[in-house]
Amino acid sequence: MNHALSNIDVQTINFALAAVLLPLVAAFINRLLPAKSGKVSGWISVLAIVAAVSLSIVVFSRVWNFKQLHQQYLWFTIGQTPVYVGMLLNNLSVFMLLLVTVIALPVHIYSTAYIKAAEQKRYFTYLSLFCFSMLALVVVDSVIMLYAFWELVGFSSYLLIGFWFTKDNAVQANKKAFIINRIGDIGLLSAIIILFTQYHTFDLIQLFGEHGLVIKSAIQNGLWTAPAGELPAVWQYVAFIGILLAVAAKSAQFPLHTWLPDAMEGPTSVSALIHAATMVAAGVFLLGRVYPMFNNTELDILAIVGCFTAFMAATIALTQNDLKRILAYSTISQLGYMIMAMGVGAYASSLFHLATHAFFKCLLFLCAGVIIHEVQHIKDEHALDIDPQNILYMGGLRKKMPVTFIATLVGCLALVGIPLTSGYLSKDGILIQAFEWAENRSLAYKIIPITILLTSGITAFYVARLMFKVFFGEFKIKEILPNVHLHISDGSWNFKAPLILLSLCSLFPLFSLNPFLYEHAWLFEGFSPSQHMARQNNYHTIIPIGVNLLCVFVMYWAYAVYIQQRKLVFGQKNFFFKLSYNQWYIDAFYRNVIVNTVLGFGRSLFMLDRKVIDGFINLLQRITAALSSLSAWTDRYLVDGFLHSVALLVKGVGSFFRSFQGGKVQYYLFSMLAIILAVFIFKLLI
Repeated sequence: MNHALSNIDVQTINFALAAVLLPLVAAFINRLLPAKSGKVSGWISVLAIVAAVSLSIVVFSRVWNFKQLHQQYLWFTIGQTPVYVGMLLNNLSVFMLLLVTVIALPVHIYSTAYIKAAEQKRYFTYLSLFCFSMLALVVVDSVIMLYAFWELVGFSSYLLIGFWFTKDNAVQANKKAFIINRIGDIGLLSAIIILFTQYHTFDLIQLFGEHGLVIKSAIQNGLWTAPAGELPAVWQYVAFIGILLAVAAKSAQFPLHTWLPDAMEGPTSVSALIHAATMVAAGVFLLGRVYPMFNNTELDILAIVGCFTAFMAATIALTQNDLKRILAYSTISQLGYMIMAMGVGAYASSLFHLATHAFFKCLLFLCAGVIIHEVQHIKDEHALDIDPQNILYMGGLRKKMPVTFIATLVGCLALVGIPLTSGYLSKDGILIQAFEWAENRSLAYKIIPITILLTSGITAFYVARLMFKVFFGEFKIKEILPNVHLHISDGSWNFKAPLILLSLCSLFPLFSLNPFLYEHAWLFEGFSPSQHMARQNNYHTIIPIGVNLLCVFVMYWAYAVYIQQRKLVFGQKNFFFKLSYNQWYIDAFYRNVIVNTVLGFGRSLFMLDRKVIDGFINLLQRITAALSSLSAWTDRYLVDGFLHSVALLVKGVGSFFRSFQGGKVQYYLFSMLAIILAVFIFKLLI
């Protein structure tokens, strides 16, 4: 233990620990339940997450804007290096602890109706393990434990993305997510090794605390100097690259973003949790944890990567027809906002947007799940050959699914950042601070806030397109089955209750009583230094008005295109349409250039091994076999043949002489006489 803690502090830490462990306990119980336990496993996980939410609220109320709590114990020692395990509770920790549990609760309730009873045991085992992994990740106090749970989050997401393992697409998607995230994991591990080499500690407070070792470090004369030693300055940048790779992989930033749209092959409820406050949020959380280590150059790189990713993903979402893929690219774009915000110094706004995005993106995915669920029923009932996720087969659902329609509308308005929603407050802060960051810099820096402003307009268009395609006009399946009465509804209370709760949380009152000033949001105040609170320039007025006028105009443009049928967009043969529809050809580039090159190289090595190496070995084998056969023939027919001949000769001679030993005297006399005669004749002849 670091220092003496009061009884209330120890109790708070124990509550936090219990909140983390409850989902793990639920996972173990579900794993041990009989195979046909059905919905029992679902409600065990629901009860565990309800208890975790209650404990998280208590922990949050005791720590938020109060003192930091830190408790650790010695885990093991390597040489002279002690490694500790413990919990760190500060504003960032308790914020994420509460956010993850609160978002997980409606997802759990929703899943009890969305997942078939026969599949719930395995599903809720994985889901509870996933929640435990993320909760542990946000409260641990060392980079070693952070890395361990970082890996466990990746593993549990692998299980959930490939939950329907009989579908080939799901299997390919979870393998893709797992492999791409391994690239980021290598980067994070490399950064941890470099940080330990420089600072000789894994403790997050000692490293990144207010008076930590990172704050006391500097790069001077090509050296990265620290209180405990120094390294060449290049290693600091290598550590940054490692962390950037980890963030890019986990939070789906360019160029490691391609796994996230494919991850939509998992259950929609899983998508809601992954996209809202768990896996993809881990990258932004990591930046928040290690933020003091970045210098100005590295922050600029973060701003560029985040800005480009936000713009790129938004343009791709414009032309996608898969409902979940549109939302997936929307998530990538919004995560780009958060990464860019970190880069421009809008630390508080980045975390604020992480919170608001968690609610409205979870809401949108759960709404998508209800819609897809109903269309899937129609497909199965009438044996239709359609994709239930394709928005081109939808339309006119607002009358048949009023709760889902209103919930989706609230989520979409929050995503665009329309006033009176939480998204307006958080996105407003990011845009304003981006322009403030670029104000006294060169023209090149102003590209970033202008691009992110343009991205807001693009977001408004694809969100409006989604709403009009799904909820307005006529239901397209009616054109296929004009005389059939289709049964479509919002579903059971397990569907509607989470949508209503998340809709309310996507409005401004949850974060601020003032719907127009982001600086008054309690969450923003909790992460902001006091000097950032003043409204110092006209950006605070111009940007909100400008971006909302732009978004309203763009949404009206989308209305004119998709409802009034005016042709105001690029044709489908246009280069820009093809670029967007084919996802900037990035996946195709990876597949055709990198993957096929690696596979081709692998096949070449295989052929080299099969034809050259194995061929040479097989030739040696045949030569050896031939020599062995020759040796065997020589041994059998020459050596053994000679010996057998000698043996036969000796045997013949022996048999011949043995024939004279008959035991009769007359034969002996006759033989002697024959020999004498033979000798006599022989002598006469000579």
